[in-house]
Amino acid sequence: SWDEVFTFISQHPTLNFVGLHAHIGSQIFESQPHQDLAKVLVECIVKAADYDLRVEQINVGGGLGICYLESDDPPTIDDWVKGVCDSVVAACTSRQLVLPKLLSEPGRSIVGPACVTAYTLGSSKVIPEIRTYLTVDGGMSDNPRPITYQSVYRSVVANRMSDPLTEKITIAGKHCESGDILIKDATLPQTQPGDILVVMATGAYNYSMASNYNRLPRPAAVLVKDGEAQVIVQRETYQDLIRLDRIPERLTQSIN
Repeated sequence: SWDEVFTFISQHPTLNFVGLHAHIGSQIFESQPHQDLAKVLVECIVKAADYDLRVEQINVGGGLGICYLESDDPPTIDDWVKGVCDSVVAACTSRQLVLPKLLSEPGRSIVGPACVTAYTLGSSKVIPEIRTYLTVDGGMSDNPRPITYQSVYRSVVANRMSDPLTEKITIAGKHCESGDILIKDATLPQTQPGDILVVMATGAYNYSMASNYNRLPRPAAVLVKDGEAQVIVQRETYQDLIRLDRIPERLTQSIN
C-alpha cells in the first residue's frame, strides 16, 4: 500500500524521493484513463505530505495507442497531452497544491508510426476455397509480435499502389514455424514474386525485439527524409552470425 511505501521511505533518509510513476497499459485509445490516473497520483501527493514527503514530479507512463489498422482511432498526441495536463491542474488546484513536473513516456506513439518494414514477396501457395499464402524474406525474427501477441498490421504492395485490391492473402514468414504468420487475410492487389510488401507502423517493438532465430541475419535500417535515404544500421551478414562461435581444440584434433 502507499502507506507502507511512504513509511519505508520516511524511515530511510538515504533514499532520495523524487516522485511517483505509474503504468496502466498499452495501446489505449481513450484519453480518460490517463486523466483518471493523473487524479489518483495527485491524491498520492496529498498522502505523501502526511509523511513529510514532497513529490516533485509525477509520471503517467505510456500506453497511448497508434493506428495499426485503419479502424484504430487513438487520440492525437496534442489532445491526449491537453487532457492529462488539464486533469493534473484541476486536481492540484482543488487541493491547493503546487504543480509538480508532469512526465509521460510516449515511446510507441512517436516511433511506431514513423517506420515501416519492406519485404520482398516470394513463392505462393493456394489452398482452394480456404486460403492463399504469400511468403516474404523475413518474418518472426524481425517482427516477433504477431506470433507472440497476435498483433495485427496493415500492409501495401509498394510497387502496385494503383492496382485494385482484389486478393485476400495471408503473409507467411520464412522460418521453420507453422505460427510464423505476419498478417492474416491482408487485402492486396494481384502480385508477382519480387514485389515489395510494406508493413506499416513497425517502429516500436520490432527491431528492438528482433533476433537471429533460424540463424537469420537482421535487416538493415534506413532513415528516409526529403527524398534522401541513409543507412543507420547495416544489414547483418552470415559472418556476423558466426563471429563469436568457437570450435574447442579437442574437437579440431579429433577431426584431424
